[in-house]
Amino acid sequence: MRKEHDFLGELEVADELYYGVQTIRALENFHITGKHLDQDFIKALAMVKKASALANMKTGRLNVSIGKAIVQAADEVIEGKFADQFPVDPIQGGAGTSVNMNMNEVLANRACEILGHPKGSYDIVSPNNHCNMAQSTNDAFPTAIKVCAILKSKPLLEALQRLVDELEKKAEEYSGILKMGRTHLQDAVPITLGQEMGAYASGIRRGIRRIKSAVEGAHVINMGATAVGTGLNAEPNYIHDVAYELSEVVGEPFYTAENLIDATNNTDIFADISSGLKVTALVLIKMANDFRLMASGPRCGIGELKLPARQPGSSIMPGKVNPVIAEVLNQVCYQVIGNDLTITLAVENGQFELNVMEPVLAYNLFNNLCYLKNGVNTFVDKLLIDLEVDREQCEYWLNRSVGIVTALLPHLGYETASALAKEAYETGRAIRDIILDQGLLTEDEINHILSPKEMTRPGIAGANLLKQKGN
Repeated sequence: MRKEHDFLGELEVADELYYGVQTIRALENFHITGKHLDQDFIKALAMVKKASALANMKTGRLNVSIGKAIVQAADEVIEGKFADQFPVDPIQGGAGTSVNMNMNEVLANRACEILGHPKGSYDIVSPNNHCNMAQSTNDAFPTAIKVCAILKSKPLLEALQRLVDELEKKAEEYSGILKMGRTHLQDAVPITLGQEMGAYASGIRRGIRRIKSAVEGAHVINMGATAVGTGLNAEPNYIHDVAYELSEVVGEPFYTAENLIDATNNTDIFADISSGLKVTALVLIKMANDFRLMASGPRCGIGELKLPARQPGSSIMPGKVNPVIAEVLNQVCYQVIGNDLTITLAVENGQFELNVMEPVLAYNLFNNLCYLKNGVNTFVDKLLIDLEVDREQCEYWLNRSVGIVTALLPHLGYETASALAKEAYETGRAIRDIILDQGLLTEDEINHILSPKEMTRPGIAGANLLKQKGN
């Protein structure tokens, strides 16, 4: 055991631990989620600390040997070492001070070892004086959130692009499958299944653009702002250099905010990112719901789509298979929307020069980036790739629908079309059969007018027939 102290007193720390007294106090105070810090966030904060050490060495304020030891320790954390040395709860009071000091203590103790000294030799490498030099939790913590959000957005955007690519494949594959379009959950006019898939892809592409645009704002940082944005205890050259060094460490461009006070007390960039995720979730919900409805049945529902059977659907009903993959995507999106509200409340509840609610904001933002990525990948891998279409069912509903009469209006006139619709409703017969029985159009003419090419593009279906008849 070793003894460490802060201004509240002295505590014993197990020799094998790289964290110290301030982390132990956080463990005593915050038993909230039962979870540990996000591993990408630990990596991001270590990147911030590395960049800060490099910048402080460049200004000449940080001793080079100590600085190099801190950089080496940070690199080891970035590589994934010491993951078990970050036990603090992600939801905590103090605006992230417990997280910041957890990192400072781990880096300081590892740097002590690198320099040949035992852990706890804070006279050699100090968590506060060296690892936190020219920093405050109030600039290091939000900057790490931004770095982490950027890192986590990449696999999410890749997942969304996979979804777009697969939907576009389906759009091409299903381009010739005509089905009944529906509005108000009622029969409308025909559309191809390929057009529907293409529309889903278009909505997701819009979500990708929205998220990319929001994440761009995370490249503006407040490093060097220190406590309230005035830059107290941060060298002017450091403020410039730390943004450059962070860009080099992360491999992304970072820029110092024009107004460091604003960048320290406002966290609206995170609301912007969260909003992009939420709106994308709304589009995904709409798509998943449509898949569930089109796959409903299979005998007593719409039954146009055949979703892959992934597991038995009931503990009491033999042979039942449920659309579990579409359902789980729905639930993921509901969670994202709920977390967005938490983020919104956290963003609006900053006071004066700081938003102290950043821990819960970060926790939910990271979860949303992760949940959405996993939900989308699951949908692609477990449903979309193996999706099948019941072409006969699509044709069955199309032929039974009165909606196709809309395409016949220019050929038959409103009165005749209305009478056909009325008879079809009353008798349950197909519009096509009634037209043929009455000799209003030939079968070839009906097939031409109701072909996917004619029915699903701007203009009058079968316009060439009207020209031939001189109408």
